[in-house]
Amino acid sequence: MATLVKDNTSKTTIYVGGLDDQVNEQILHAAFIPFGDIVEIQIPPDPASHNQHRGFGFIEFEEAADAQAAIDNMNLSELYGKVIKVNLARPMRVKEGSMRAVWSEDAWLQKYALKSADPNHPIKASFKQFVACRQ
Repeated sequence: MATLVKDNTSKTTIYVGGLDDQVNEQILHAAFIPFGDIVEIQIPPDPASHNQHRGFGFIEFEEAADAQAAIDNMNLSELYGKVIKVNLARPMRVKEGSMRAVWSEDAWLQKYALKSADPNHPIKASFKQFVACRQ
């Protein structure tokens, strides 16, 4: 079951979406510093690309009023030729257990995966009555 994480940053952290590929932390800092003291800026990288981000970022302000001023002034404004969307960031959803399936890890596969070359593996014998095992 998923639960929402509640903390003090829920009203001070904003989401900035629609970022151009050229935008980095320094550019976001320069664009949003007029609204108040910034604690942290995060632009998650795109796992499929080594040099690009995913087109959005998060900015945490010291004060909730500063975050709201940034939203009021920057939402639907233009940054590096693209219209950006700015709103309060939603709290992160945390699930019980891992976010990835255990079988997606190479170490798990090496330890537990059946070797198709071994026709006498005990688990294969257990399932012969249900399915024909290919070799």
